[in-house]
Amino acid sequence: MRIPMVMPILILPLGLVACGPSPDDPGLGGVTPDQARELNEAAAMLDANSVAINAVTNQDTSR
Repeated sequence: MRIPMVMPILILPLGLVACGPSPDDPGLGGVTPDQARELNEAAAMLDANSVAINAVTNQDTSR
């Protein structure tokens, strides 16, 4: 009689584990993990190709 009472307690955590998010579910910001990784890679490429503001401004004050 004790086993039927214990079975739901043991099965409940297994059911909750199955309710987790899938890899394709949107996370923070509404993007999937794959999209977030691609955005991070794009941001890293932009940072690598950026130019210092002093390199593009005119420092000539004689005008």
